[in-house]
Amino acid sequence: MTPTIPGFEHRRLPGVDGVELAAAVGGHGSPVVLLHGFPQTHLMWRHVAERLAADHTVICPDLRGYGASDKPAADSSGVYAKRTMAADVVAVAAALGHDRFALVGHDRGALVAFRAGLDHPETVTHLGILDVVPTLDMWDVLHGVSAAVAFHLYLMAQPPGLPEAMIAGSADAFFGSFLDAWSTGPGALPPEVRTAYLRASRAAVPSIVADYRASATVDIEHDRADLDAGTRLAMPVTVLQQDWGARLGYDASAVWRAWAPDLDHRLTEAGHFMAEEAPEEVTAAIRDLLAR
Repeated sequence: MTPTIPGFEHRRLPGVDGVELAAAVGGHGSPVVLLHGFPQTHLMWRHVAERLAADHTVICPDLRGYGASDKPAADSSGVYAKRTMAADVVAVAAALGHDRFALVGHDRGALVAFRAGLDHPETVTHLGILDVVPTLDMWDVLHGVSAAVAFHLYLMAQPPGLPEAMIAGSADAFFGSFLDAWSTGPGALPPEVRTAYLRASRAAVPSIVADYRASATVDIEHDRADLDAGTRLAMPVTVLQQDWGARLGYDASAVWRAWAPDLDHRLTEAGHFMAEEAPEEVTAAIRDLLAR
């Protein structure tokens, strides 16, 4: 059986353009939406969500193209644009009666959250980002052999066909390599959770690739347009990440401050899957954000 978040109800809720998202919903109080990363599902939030549900309504959707959510064909560049995926999240929250909410994202979900913050400043009250830099900056900070850590970004940026075939041909090895390499906390990914992530990713190769391909095309266009127009994140922002700046040779705090004037930038000793490795630290950072 697929693991679940104890005490949470599982719903199917409308996104945009006829797409439905699966979401786990629990708790009571002011709403907080949590968006998962790659190669995961909403299940990555299980520890943090339970803690936050003590005094918040917590909404954990699977992004379009992932998990149990719909996986529309990428017949145009906008289908998996972060702008579209952000609109999904706003629609899901609205379907639950929330026209304003705090939003926290990890990895791919953090890129969706970033776009939601820029596109929907009247809706996103607080923004939490785990272990990414914005898409436009992501490509800029990758140089030379150090970019090998992000080889999958380049693979899935290729035109449709070859990346999908290569990944589908060894899906468990491909997705499993990230689950193994990016986890530093022993026991952070129990076997049943790892199996659930692999099963979900194996069933979503075309849509996962389309999500990444959008980050090499349309998402860059949207970020650059906002940067040129002077659009910035208007809400309090907390960024919690590994010390990628030291590893790749850039100032991560400065990158984020260019987008987020009201910024709390934090480094963690936890690995990439920090919500599962260090849930207390992540929960505390979110609570501190919500108190601002």
